[in-house]
Amino acid sequence: MIVRKLKEIRQNGDKNIKSDGWESARLLLKDDGMGFSFHVTTLYTGAELHMHYQNHLESVLILKGKGTIEDLGTGETHELKPGVMYALNNHDKHIVRVENEILCACVFNPPVTGREVHDESGAYPADTSEEREPALSE
Repeated sequence: MIVRKLKEIRQNGDKNIKSDGWESARLLLKDDGMGFSFHVTTLYTGAELHMHYQNHLESVLILKGKGTIEDLGTGETHELKPGVMYALNNHDKHIVRVENEILCACVFNPPVTGREVHDESGAYPADTSEEREPALSE
């Protein structure tokens, strides 16, 4: 069983990643062996985040705040507010615009290793390291 506290992750620089317009507490990572990673992310007011996860699928649940997500493939814009979930199931190129600071829970597949930040294309790089070895108890 894995038990972690968000407050402790936020205070631990290793698993709390900050970048332009966002901060992400990485609660589960590739090395945890769950097959996905789980993050609690804050998107800062006024941020306009151009993203294109070419190597990952992501689902996001908005917990607090307000903004929009624009699907650059279709031109559609959707409101982001508490209770809204979006899933980037087709490696969708998108822009998130933050009106009021957004707090969200995010799941990535394949799992991230923990240190990723967006590259120039808005993606996280592909993880080319070997798969995690199962624990002896597995």
